[in-house]
Amino acid sequence: MPLSRVEIVTPSAERLINRLCKHWAHKLEVEQSDQQATITFATGTCLMVAEADKLVVALETLEEEHLDELEGVVERHLVRMAGDEELAIVWEN
Repeated sequence: MPLSRVEIVTPSAERLINRLCKHWAHKLEVEQSDQQATITFATGTCLMVAEADKLVVALETLEEEHLDELEGVVERHLVRMAGDEELAIVWEN
């Protein structure tokens, strides 16, 4: 299964997870606990974990061609939810 991962330095990791989960819960399966969340997309799964100074995001898809697409969707939403905060997002796969 193709995997991709990013560690984003941010003091707002929990806030970002909460905002994304509220946004996606209307149309996707979302499981959320205190400092982590799993979002199930049609093409794969996104796991987010809030740590003290960073947000760790891991993506898993069934097909390689869906990985870039899912990275783009998650990245665009992270940037939008972050507002004025600049996020450095560099995916590793």
